[in-house]
Amino acid sequence: MESMEMKGEVDPTFWRSQKVLLTGHTGFKGAWCALWLARMGAKVTGFALPPETDPNLFVGAGVASDVESHFGDLQHRDEVRRIVKKTAPQIVLHFAAQAIVRRAAREPVETVATNILGTMHLLDALREVTSARVILAITSDKVYENNDAGIAFREGDELGGREIYGASKAATEILTRAMASAYFADGAAVVATARGGNVIGGGDYAEDRLVPDVVRAVARGEMVILRHPDTIRPWQYVLDCIAGYLVYVQALAADPSLPRALNVGPEPQATLSVRHVAETMLAGLGSDIGWRRDVGGNSYEAQRLTLDTTLIRNRLGWKNKLPGPAALAATSSWYRAVAQGQPMRAITLAQIDAFTRYGGHGVSDSSALSPRRMLAE
Repeated sequence: MESMEMKGEVDPTFWRSQKVLLTGHTGFKGAWCALWLARMGAKVTGFALPPETDPNLFVGAGVASDVESHFGDLQHRDEVRRIVKKTAPQIVLHFAAQAIVRRAAREPVETVATNILGTMHLLDALREVTSARVILAITSDKVYENNDAGIAFREGDELGGREIYGASKAATEILTRAMASAYFADGAAVVATARGGNVIGGGDYAEDRLVPDVVRAVARGEMVILRHPDTIRPWQYVLDCIAGYLVYVQALAADPSLPRALNVGPEPQATLSVRHVAETMLAGLGSDIGWRRDVGGNSYEAQRLTLDTTLIRNRLGWKNKLPGPAALAATSSWYRAVAQGQPMRAITLAQIDAFTRYGGHGVSDSSALSPRRMLAE
């Protein structure tokens, strides 16, 4: 029989009735994850700050109707301890973070408090419960010491960070590893981290992120402003990234000897430039507004960032199902459907269902995740 470690696919039977504590369920990735978990029958408790933007996927897709939702702040230790004790989770997915790079430059103390102290509060609270089997903290592709040499970073490479966001996530990696060694070494719970690439998909309305910036520019009829059009990033469809996290959790539950940190992203040759993503999104949205370069002051951003995903592909059998063009097509289809008045919840659930139907075999035809096609099925 094929082992879960090599299966490489999200297994609904694993998640059915699983008690999951999901931090950051009001955010972009967290909302998608919450809906997918609920779709598989997991008992999800969400803990996060209220949504920051209007519109947002959490409200638009009715996430609160599918999960037990709690608004709270990871910086408040007593709140975190109460929710952990109340939930008694079997699986913990720690998505919550201050994830905007330029906001981190403006608000370094607040970013460190959320990303580092918030993680510490969560892990400390989890020491007091015996229910947890797997605890996965989501960090970032920016945890590595990047000197712009153009290499694809592997899990054993040096951690660092030339800007506050990356440094806060690298510190979170170190803290999580130390807490695992100090307090979870008896095997009661497996503690690990996942380093995700740049995620795109419908429902992202955050400030200072490329896809939402393009969507807002199209709505205003103004040119898109790109800070660094030629930078290279590991762009990845949101459900591919979440699938990587969930497959990793499944594998850790079956085999605690697996590596405790994994990159989750596209293969290095599948990375794309900011310019390419912006132009493809504009075409997908049917807009010819074009883009211009921002000549103002910019914070430090590495020119090239790629992840080596050999480990997760070889050990878990996982890979992206919607690389490059298919990911961008699914993303632009989602926003185009919303602009045409289709309900966010129906669109989002339809894309989840289509991904689980087609994704296991790859989606060679990107129209498979077109909301118009999915909602008609």
